[in-house]
Amino acid sequence: MGGLGKTTLAQLVYNDARVQGHFDLKAWTCVSDDFDVIRLTKTILRSITKQTTDDSDLNLLQEELKKKLSQKKFLLVLDDVWNENYNDWVDMSRPFEAGAPGSKIIVTARNQEVAAIMGTARAYHLKKLSNDDCLSVFAQHSLGTRDISSNKSLEEIGKKIVIKCNGLPLAAKTLGGLLRGKLDRSHWEGVLSCKIWDLPEERCDIIPALRVSYYYLSAPLKQCFAYCSLFPKDYEFEEEEIILLWCASGFLDHGESGNPSEDLGRKFFQELRSRSFFQQSSNSISRFVMHDLINDLAQWAAGEMYFRMEYISEVDKQQSFPRNLRHLSYIRGDYDGVKRFEELYDIQHLRTLLPVTLLSSRPGYLAHSILPKLFKLQRLRVFSLRGYHISELPDSIGDLRYLRYLNLSLTEIRTLPESVNKLYNLHTLLLEGCRRLKKLCADMGNLIKLHHLDNSKTDSLEEMPLGIGKLTFLQTLCNFVVGKDSGSGIRELKLLTHLRGTLNISKLENSSMGMIPRFLFHAWKLFVLKTCKNGKTGFLLELVRELNGFLN
Repeated sequence: MGGLGKTTLAQLVYNDARVQGHFDLKAWTCVSDDFDVIRLTKTILRSITKQTTDDSDLNLLQEELKKKLSQKKFLLVLDDVWNENYNDWVDMSRPFEAGAPGSKIIVTARNQEVAAIMGTARAYHLKKLSNDDCLSVFAQHSLGTRDISSNKSLEEIGKKIVIKCNGLPLAAKTLGGLLRGKLDRSHWEGVLSCKIWDLPEERCDIIPALRVSYYYLSAPLKQCFAYCSLFPKDYEFEEEEIILLWCASGFLDHGESGNPSEDLGRKFFQELRSRSFFQQSSNSISRFVMHDLINDLAQWAAGEMYFRMEYISEVDKQQSFPRNLRHLSYIRGDYDGVKRFEELYDIQHLRTLLPVTLLSSRPGYLAHSILPKLFKLQRLRVFSLRGYHISELPDSIGDLRYLRYLNLSLTEIRTLPESVNKLYNLHTLLLEGCRRLKKLCADMGNLIKLHHLDNSKTDSLEEMPLGIGKLTFLQTLCNFVVGKDSGSGIRELKLLTHLRGTLNISKLENSSMGMIPRFLFHAWKLFVLKTCKNGKTGFLLELVRELNGFLN
């Protein structure tokens, strides 16, 4: 049964200090219902080596994994397994035989047949929590203590709420998060008497406690949570990633200025996390996932305005889209052809087109005829081509006048079309890993609403565009390439007072700062130090050190 704590129990074992010292290698893999042997082998390799691989030859991948495991005592967790095909498991398990005696594999599953097929030890069946244990979990998340009797006024009503959790720790944890910090009895009574508990099962197969938790979210939080239905199950995301998508979709727009408030986005994210809608990934402390049942809840909440295509191959699969569709995601395939998108071109009110890249995915190909058609969807606010083998963009991208989020990371583009400078509403431009990118637009001064320009790992970039200093709202700029023209020189940086994070500066030899009297530079340095002391533009300290060395 979902929500009983199978993954949580496996995490406690996986992260236990005694386990840490007992095994030479550890790896955690979320399997879910897509038992793709190549994908899973690549994911396990990545978990062990901390490196990605583009190779998709199963034999080579398994040979590499076999080498890594050879004579090593390893612990492998295969989380949420659904596959009942014995041959798939035989193909998957061959490299594991190279491990040293004492190696262990933990499998979590909802299906007893999975355990039989995989040949596990006798399955351990998690049972529902007793009322007392469930009450303890609920109290921990609502009151910060496992002893609910410490608050006599809420004890009785808390026990009644816990009975409705039906022994599911996920339900107790989520409802506890809902009531955290709310010590007014009326709040607790409202949750207990909420009519959504009694919604007939034939109308909704979502656990009632999760429905209630969603019901009590504020309208903006409901909107942000529903957007998360675009992510496939077990998808790992970063906080900043999802906040930028919320910004682009208009969920965080500040009423007075019209500018998105990322601080509000962080507040929303932390609130959803505190209510157990998001939980930390087992693989990385900086990434988060949604429990399968929470993902189901998001899809239930999203309705027909959101749609997620989950298959990878378009063969024998045709999609029909609701006419009021606003937000669409799909798992990016190796080859995405015309048929996959042919029903999409008529949906003129589409706001989000988001290909989702799985961690183990290799770069994909997009049919050449598709892009010009997609750029006719002129209501788009979020558009991503991340990870596609695309070397150029048509000028018609400039027609997407409402676009606020453009992700071209890990593509093969060499130049940005000049028409990008027409995207006056652009808030986020992601170019991470575009290693062939030589030139941005000649002039980007019109993009005055741009907050984030992630051009990290763009080693071929020749210089910054003219007008970069006009982008005074810019908060993220990963790589500043000094140009010989005064409009792309290092002086432009002094205008970008909102920058934060890490900044790499290259081609300082193009700068004319060596001709500036030294006292002017020191005056600017004092200004920077004062600014940093006030908690702003901390990265400039690093810039000062570099310039000191350059001038000396």
